[in-house]
Parts: sequence; structure tokens; C-alpha cells
Amino acid sequence: MKRLYVFIPLLILQSCIPLRIAPNIETDKVMVAKKFKRKLPKQNAFIFEDPKDANEFYHFVNTKFELYHQDVEFNVPFMINDREFYFSFHEVEIPTKTFNILPIFIDAALTNSDMDPMFEDNYFSRIGNWYIVVTVNDEAFNDALAENYVERKDIIKYLQHMRKEYLSTDNYLEALFKK
Repeated sequence: MKRLYVFIPLLILQSCIPLRIAPNIETDKVMVAKKFKRKLPKQNAFIFEDPKDANEFYHFVNTKFELYHQDVEFNVPFMINDREFYFSFHEVEIPTKTFNILPIFIDAALTNSDMDPMFEDNYFSRIGNWYIVVTVNDEAFNDALAENYVERKDIIKYLQHMRKEYLSTDNYLEALFKK
């Protein structure tokens, strides 16, 4: 029993309490964008995790669709079954936030010893996770990723192929040759 009294405070001191946990998306997911992040539109979206640096997807889309840095993030046209669709994307960060207990106790002990706190910046930790959120509209601006949309499966296949191409391509000029 005495070992338990020693073990529990050590466990508490070395632990951290998660305040927010970023979602783990294995490959991709289709869901309402506003449920994923509040600032996004209330429209169905194709979402995947982005392991690359910031603005890499922007450069990929700009190069692949030859947009010359004009309207790259919004209403990029693409064709499926001889119909034109438009996709827009957002790079979104959802951080994992944790509350660290050990630095608080160390700073409390230092304050009691008339010393300045050393770990004030370490009470909370953030690890950012980045996601690409893609919304698709048809020519009449209908949500093309809605459950009842006729060509939804073909659009999702196209977006999955684009995601795989983006993640496997380092030099985005290669995307031009894959057209």
C-alpha cells in the first residue's frame, strides 16, 4: 500500500491532461466541413491529413491545373463524365492541446523558495495537425459531395486519386506530365 502512495503522486506529476485532441484521419473522410472546423462552410467536404509543409497543396494545385497563381484556392475547374465541377480547398490546423502538471508544481516550489518561475511557458503544449478540406460544387453551385448527389462516388474517386498524387509527388511539375 505504501508503494501505491508513492506511485500515484509520481504518476500525477508526470502526466498531462489533454484539452483538445486533433482527429486522426487514416486516408480521407467525407463529412460536413462546419462540423470539422467551425469557420468552414456548411457544406460536405473531402478531408485528409496533410503531412507536408504549409502551402504545399496550393503549389500542387497551382502547378497541376496551370492556374498561374490566380484563383488557386477557390472554384478550380475539373471534368468528370463530361461535366464540369469546381473545387475549393482550405488548409486547416487543428492542434492537440495538453495541460502539463509537472511544470506547475516545479514553479510553485520555486515561488515558495523566493525564485522566479522557470516553466511558465510550458503549462500548456500544442502540437499542430494540418488538414486539407476540399469542397466541390457543380455548375449550378450545388453541393456535389452531398449524399444524394448522382456523381458523388466518381467525384470522391477523383479526389482520392488527387490526394494520392499530391502525397506521392515531390516535384509538382511531375503532375503536369500525369495529366
